Amino acid sequence: MTQGFRLAAATGLHKGDRPYQQDQVLMMSHPRTPGCVLGVIADGMGGRSGGRKASDQVLMTARQLFTRYHPERDDPEAILRQLLDDAHTVIKLTAISSEQEPHSTLAAFLMNPKGDCAWIHAGDSRIYHFRDGQLVKRTRDHSYVQALVDRGQISEAEANVHPQGNILLGCLGMATTPPPIDPHYIPKMQPGDLLMACSDGLWHYFSPAELASVLYAQSPRDAVEILVGEARRRARGTGDNISIAVLKLDSLPTTATATTATTA
Repeated sequence: MTQGFRLAAATGLHKGDRPYQQDQVLMMSHPRTPGCVLGVIADGMGGRSGGRKASDQVLMTARQLFTRYHPERDDPEAILRQLLDDAHTVIKLTAISSEQEPHSTLAAFLMNPKGDCAWIHAGDSRIYHFRDGQLVKRTRDHSYVQALVDRGQISEAEANVHPQGNILLGCLGMATTPPPIDPHYIPKMQPGDLLMACSDGLWHYFSPAELASVLYAQSPRDAVEILVGEARRRARGTGDNISIAVLKLDSLPTTATATTATTA
């Protein structure tokens, strides 16, 4: 018998200390299939209008594709690849009417009712997978400083304060370079698992251990509020836009039947 679980989710969005908001966040339940959830973070770049247009295009594409998605027959990784490709194409087309060349990061995860999950990302927005308070895996940034870390030239701590930390090697909308395709598949999520997607305006200020301590001590809604507030405090008036999406799998009460249930 399959062990059941209950889903709890929350999102957060804050302008930070920027004059306008270019991040966008989405947490969406499937319109026909309970227990099927899509989470998306998009961090837009490219002037006041360009960056927001780019992140808006990511969310619009995500909603359209997820509405047409059939969990019982479609491949979640394939739909996420299509999201990346379609959003990249549309963003490139919007460059004509934007103040600057628009770009966007992407961090998206899709969980099916039986607990299998896929994610995909481009840029430096991240997805973290925790299990019972421990980090299982996180995405690797498509950035200059991440390349330095991977080559052993700098540490993770040094990367967080590197002066070229905002240089991306891959994202959506680049004119000459296709976005990186870096998918990940989780065969079976289980109670005690938690997914968090966020932009660099949030993860920049926390270690994975700090994130886990808050995410497992609080409900997703309270954790989001605490993390956004602490990121704002640590930014000391220089904070970027913040976006965060949290999905947590909780065990069903022992008296409940082992079927998947969802809560908002």
